[in-house]
Amino acid sequence: MLTPQPAVPAAHPTDVRTLTRRRVTERHPWLYPAAVRVHQARRHLAWLTSDARWATRAAGTPELPVRVKKHGSLLLRELSPDEMALQHNKVVNLRLASARTDGVVIRPGETFSFNKIVGNCTRRKGYVVGMRLSNGDAKAGVGGGICQLANLLHWMFLHSPLTVVERSEHSFDPFPDKNRVLPWGVGCSIVWNYVDLVVRNDTDTTFQVHTWLDDKHLRGELRADRPVEHSYKVEAREEEFVRVGARIWRRNEIWRSLVDRRTGNVVGEELVKRNCAIVKYPPPEHLVVDLDEDGRPLPRQATTLPRSTTREGLVSTVTS
Repeated sequence: MLTPQPAVPAAHPTDVRTLTRRRVTERHPWLYPAAVRVHQARRHLAWLTSDARWATRAAGTPELPVRVKKHGSLLLRELSPDEMALQHNKVVNLRLASARTDGVVIRPGETFSFNKIVGNCTRRKGYVVGMRLSNGDAKAGVGGGICQLANLLHWMFLHSPLTVVERSEHSFDPFPDKNRVLPWGVGCSIVWNYVDLVVRNDTDTTFQVHTWLDDKHLRGELRADRPVEHSYKVEAREEEFVRVGARIWRRNEIWRSLVDRRTGNVVGEELVKRNCAIVKYPPPEHLVVDLDEDGRPLPRQATTLPRSTTREGLVSTVTS
């Protein structure tokens, strides 16, 4: 159960050295392949030595009676012609991956791992070249687009008593918020096999995942074998853009409130995640806070737009 917590006084540290510090593989890209192999080997070893009981697909299991959360996300968004071709291939990949997660049962004490369920998305398994995010840019890659499935699953898990053990966000914010449905910062990054979405069932309730595609949407349901006591409200707070030198970062906090289903009263809340990502598009200038090398806000030049104004499609304050 969530417990009431005091509001966090500051959304993020103002140490600009933390923002501007580049990873070793950013400074030396030639090290990246070796770093990937090291991370993959560590994850394989962790799986071999883990005492976790892993959730699996249970063929023929009847649909559990209680729907805890449902969600749908649009399969295609309007991008350039080249990127649209990658998006159509993404649909192929999502159809394959969602078939792997459909029907997964997470019993009490079991742990769900996206990478263990879906596996490595290779050509041999039918995956094609889709859109992948690499250093904030949309690039072609086999299996591209399956992060959308992880995003949908994570959103449903946040609306349940399941415990999120592992979740990695993208380190770049590649697109403006036009037509955004979910708050920025609740998405997932997936890389075989070491960047994963992992949740654990610490309750006495059994949960079941359903995922499928229709003509326009990726769909999902999280079901349970009994009613759950609470519902959840997930929202973004402390949204801001900050600029240090020539680079801009987006930051926010994701909060989750626990709601008593009988009374509708909020009985607890928790800070789920602080997000910080490099922005790859020009945000509205009036929303950007300039910081000096010591992390202090620089004097702001006069503008015709008030600070409290947001432009539709560029900054999201979506709640569930």
